[in-house]
Parts: sequence; C-alpha cells; structure tokens
Amino acid sequence: MATGASGMPEFTPEAIEAGRRLFAQNWDFVRGVVDLKGLPPEGPPEIALAGRSNVGKSSLLNALTGRKQLARTSHTPGRTQELNVFALGDTLRIVDMPGYGYAEAPKEKVDQWTGLIFDYLRGRVTLRRVFVLIDARHGLKSTDTPALDLLDKAAVTYQIVLTKADALKPPGQRKAVEAVLAATKKRPAAFPEVLLTSSRDAIGIAEMRATIAGIAAQ
Repeated sequence: MATGASGMPEFTPEAIEAGRRLFAQNWDFVRGVVDLKGLPPEGPPEIALAGRSNVGKSSLLNALTGRKQLARTSHTPGRTQELNVFALGDTLRIVDMPGYGYAEAPKEKVDQWTGLIFDYLRGRVTLRRVFVLIDARHGLKSTDTPALDLLDKAAVTYQIVLTKADALKPPGQRKAVEAVLAATKKRPAAFPEVLLTSSRDAIGIAEMRATIAGIAAQ
C-alpha cells in the first residue's frame, strides 16, 4: 500500500482481494458489554469504530460485512450504549464503541461511556487501530476534540474515516480529506492517511476492507 498525493492510501489489486476475502466470510455479533469484565478474552487482533452519534458506524459495519442487519442502525442518536463486539471466528474482532457528542444524554451516562471507552483503549493489548468516523459533510467539530485527545492520551493509533462521502462532489471530497489531514497532522497517535467512504454508494468500502485485512495480517 502506498499513499497518494491526496493523502489517501492507494491499494494493489492483491490488497483489495485480500479485503474482499476477509469480509466475504461469516461475521457474527458476539455480545454487548457495559464493563471490561464482559469482554471476550484477549485473542485475535481487534479494531474499533468510534465517532459522533449518528455518524454512520452501524451502516458502515453492515456495508463492510455485507450483512444488512449485523449491526442495528437507528435514526435516534446515542442508541449504542455498550461496547458491541463482532467477530470473524478467531481471526479478527471489530468493536463498535458508544457514539459521543450526544448532548441530550444524561451527564452520568456520558461519563460512564467515556470511562468505559478509555478503560478499553488503555487496557486492551490486542487493539490494533481505532477508526474514528467523521461526517464528510461537516468535518471535524469541537465534539470530536475530546475523543481525539482521549486516543492520543491512550496512545492508541487511530485513523480518520470520512463517511457519507456520496453527499459531496469530488472537489468537496478532496477538500474534506485535506482539512482532516491538516487538523490531525501534529496529533501523536493519528495515522497519516484518511479513508473516504459511503455506505450507501459503496464508496471506499473495498479500500477500507483492504486496510483492515492488512492490519489483521500484521
């Protein structure tokens, strides 16, 4: 894999095929957990999905796996209130984390989610990367800053994934990528490449699968 001039990764046909094979297999929902004691024992590599409420985490997970109902989607922000664990046998796990930035959630609930997320990030040896989903139409917002600060503090590598890219024309897509790269350039744990996706139009899904397959193979 190489990085293009746009700051977006470029993939070989072999990498794309590896991603297709990985996600063509049978993914299952394992469990939702409210504390670290409920997590499965550490084993295969894990990646995690983070992002503001209603940014499209569940839709992206369904698009990656080709399973329309693997992850529940909702138009109600803040529905995901647990660490939801999905697995491909003993090969790889994906952890869907609670959405952040939902102002109407009670403060004690938000504090509980934040504590759970930080404990997971800080203590999970098998966690390889966190994908932080950002709505391409709006870019990074003030509500994203605490989440990125938390990831930097936990020293967990994270990569920005722009969602809902179908709403932008190519010049707008490039501008969104450039803005994110500029904003995260000096963040110590930020991965220096951005993925551009659309669950609706399958933009970037093959590339994200290839990225995850590469991580799983490390």
